[in-house]
Amino acid sequence: MPLQQGRSGSVQVNQVKSAIEQSDLEMAVSQPDAAVQAREKLQACKPEPLHMKGARIDMWVSLHEDIAELEAEWRRFEKIADCTVFQSFIWLSTWLRHIGRRKETRCVISTGRDEKGDLMFVLPLAVEWHGLSRTLTWLGSDNNDYNAPLFARHCPQWTREDFLELWQHILRRVQSVQGWRYDLVELVRMPAALGTRNNPFLYLPVHPHPDHAYLTRLGSDWETYYAGKRSAATRSRERTKRNRLGELGTIAFFTPRNPEEIGASVDQLIAQKTLAFAGMGARNIFQRPGWAAFYRDLASNPDAAGFAHTSRLDVGSTASAINLGLIFQGTYHHLLASHTEEVMARFSPGAVHLQELMRYAISQGCAAYDFTIGDEPYKRDWSEVQSVLFDHVSAVGVRGMPLAPAIRLQSRMKRFIKQTPAVWSAFVRWRARLASLRPSPTAQP
Repeated sequence: MPLQQGRSGSVQVNQVKSAIEQSDLEMAVSQPDAAVQAREKLQACKPEPLHMKGARIDMWVSLHEDIAELEAEWRRFEKIADCTVFQSFIWLSTWLRHIGRRKETRCVISTGRDEKGDLMFVLPLAVEWHGLSRTLTWLGSDNNDYNAPLFARHCPQWTREDFLELWQHILRRVQSVQGWRYDLVELVRMPAALGTRNNPFLYLPVHPHPDHAYLTRLGSDWETYYAGKRSAATRSRERTKRNRLGELGTIAFFTPRNPEEIGASVDQLIAQKTLAFAGMGARNIFQRPGWAAFYRDLASNPDAAGFAHTSRLDVGSTASAINLGLIFQGTYHHLLASHTEEVMARFSPGAVHLQELMRYAISQGCAAYDFTIGDEPYKRDWSEVQSVLFDHVSAVGVRGMPLAPAIRLQSRMKRFIKQTPAVWSAFVRWRARLASLRPSPTAQP
């Protein structure tokens, strides 16, 4: 029996078709082969019915190449969906503006709707050039600490058969458009669960990502939480360091409010991180095209107020530590942190700042503090939740066949190095030694 749509569902379908047709009409004027591509995209993007037997639900599945057409609905959906902060609209749209466009990223966002036209899921996917091959990946994948879909919380848990049928359905439709065809599928840093549901993408062949993620559950009172996390001896040592830091100037936790102040603080953060990367011999992420502008815009954009949080720990007139965090669905996410390399670094301004951030998160009603990805020792010290993330890599075309096993092997080697303390310690020392032989960088990004 064919899937029927309610009135609101028909409106949604017509809106999607209208947007596609208008976009393709504009493209047809400026590109010689636009007519063929327009027909391909119209066919691939139009809502099609799909029956999920195991979950006993019917859905209309669509593809979208323009994230803007989904903005209002996406913003409403993310507030009540099972997802992570890195699938929020403000994060991904800002990423597209500063990084995605430079990389000529093509959105192939998949949505599923019920018979009423309400969203059941959003899969924020994209096609990008990686070297000589095109890759189907998560939108914003390189900058996302977690890559995942968004699910309506009332959406039933999918069976393996249902998910694989949906996934093959989406893959065929993406591959049917010449401008979207890909050679490789690379889906990385995927959490095992979203809210209380299992992540169905783990039904694909996956392997553990090299790094873990860490989270601590906050209480309603900082002092109680702190006493439960730190022994009396540790708290005494930390008070001593704080007092020594205070001898260098008045300590103040400061949250800049206007865009100019926020932008200046983020610039200082980037400058401090640039020096830290150089000292470690690690690649400076802010040298990648658009990355510095992305974080600066995210922090200072008025539309991100209440989402992005920039803070400093000032010691006298010096910004001794700076942080850019995100607040989403009752969790504070520790995104970027830096501290000065000056004399006061001996007294751990970053650790003092972290405590003030956790105190701030509690004051904002956050129930958890997410340290996100990375196996730094301080994250282990504070966190009672360690999460394994997963990667999926598979070849589709001839170009992708030699790449997929090489990528999987590289990932396994990285995991071995990072998760073997003796090997990782030796690697860090070797990397820092090489860095000491290079010219010192400037503090500017």
